[in-house]
Amino acid sequence: MSDLPNTQPLRCFVTVAREGSVSRAAASLHLTQPAVSLQLKGLEESTGLLLFNRTPGGLTLTEAGTALLPRAQEALSALSGFRTTANSLQDSLRETLRLGTILDPEFTRLGAFIKELTASSPRTEVFLRHGMSDDVLSQIRKGELDVGFYIDATPERFPPSAPAPERDSGAGSFVLAPLLTFTYYVIAPAEWTHQVTGKSWRELGSLPWLATPSASAHRRLLDDIFRPFGVMPKRVALTDQEEAMIDFVESGIGLSLARKCVLDRRGHKRNFVIADKVSLACDLSIACLKSRRHEPTVARAFSAMGRAWFHPNPRPSPSPVAL
Repeated sequence: MSDLPNTQPLRCFVTVAREGSVSRAAASLHLTQPAVSLQLKGLEESTGLLLFNRTPGGLTLTEAGTALLPRAQEALSALSGFRTTANSLQDSLRETLRLGTILDPEFTRLGAFIKELTASSPRTEVFLRHGMSDDVLSQIRKGELDVGFYIDATPERFPPSAPAPERDSGAGSFVLAPLLTFTYYVIAPAEWTHQVTGKSWRELGSLPWLATPSASAHRRLLDDIFRPFGVMPKRVALTDQEEAMIDFVESGIGLSLARKCVLDRRGHKRNFVIADKVSLACDLSIACLKSRRHEPTVARAFSAMGRAWFHPNPRPSPSPVAL
């Protein structure tokens, strides 16, 4: 709004006409007397008209000043209305993006995403709600979130090396845009080496597994694996933190899913074994309702997420610490 016309000369003209004195006008406008006099002089020079008669009793309007006063008042009123309307439009055009997060902010490149979004859409405010994968999808379905991160098993792609396209999920209700494909491994207490080496998913289903909340990606992924075999493993020691899972596994409690980058943080200080015959490829995706995919707010979020993830030189991401 800084490019709108300067109203100071007109305000000084109208106020002096009302007060009949430069000093009283200056006090009313919170300006100095020289400043008000300078504005009046400039207005008279620009119009080529004498606006005031200088008398011992103060200033009175000339014939030209009398004719111009209503126009000056109209101009000030119009500019004030213009500013008010423009400001209200600015407020109404502000938008909020409600984003469901599920992992460590560095892993999801949350900071890079928000930077990209606010750079391209400076009036968009991002509201974050942290949760688990299935919670995020449920809240998107209910309209409580606009977009959110989601983890699911990677579908077969033809050819496998092709870039991952957006795909439908949830009986076609959602659109998922894959950002990263990563692998879950199965870890077991070190003393269980003979029980997991060379074993299939079906065989591993007979062993105790660490329990995770029902809305977690771990729970859903494992249920989808074991359900076709007609078995559901005994679950123990409920937790939703990856580091805690590794601690429980090393304590001899049960099996768990874990990603290699998380396991590598343990270095050589490991007291677990990795099952050698099974693994699970998963996608980290950004999700929204299919019916909302092309709404401006959602479309801008997907575009900003793409720029944050597929920059020519993306920085490596640390692993998440929660499901």
